[in-house]
Amino acid sequence: MALPTDYSNGKYLKKFATIGPYLREKQCLNGCYIFDSLVVCVNANIAPEKREFWGWWLKLVATDKGFEFTYHFGLYNSHGSWQVKTLKDAATIEATEQNLVSFHQALVKQLSELELSLFPSPLMAELKLELSA
Repeated sequence: MALPTDYSNGKYLKKFATIGPYLREKQCLNGCYIFDSLVVCVNANIAPEKREFWGWWLKLVATDKGFEFTYHFGLYNSHGSWQVKTLKDAATIEATEQNLVSFHQALVKQLSELELSLFPSPLMAELKLELSA
């Protein structure tokens, strides 16, 4: 299904913000929406502004067919940037994957209510985690 032409960027931002704390509104531009989640703290014994986290980030891009997504797992570093990195241990992998699956289910529900499609980007030919559309 094509995107409704009567929806502005602001309307999408409001809808996506209802999903939870995942939306990075300041990084979103018309037709491109960024979500992320800091799931597991790497170093809780240091100052909060210097902490790093294992987690995921997802980019959602509007197309004429709906929304296309790509996601990555990695490390949110002390400089405030994501780096693609392999998650290290089973507990971190499980927590991060479950968090992404939960977010994805909420995103699917939100887009379904808007009668919009969600599908993986061709760049996600080898999905690390099976996410249903």
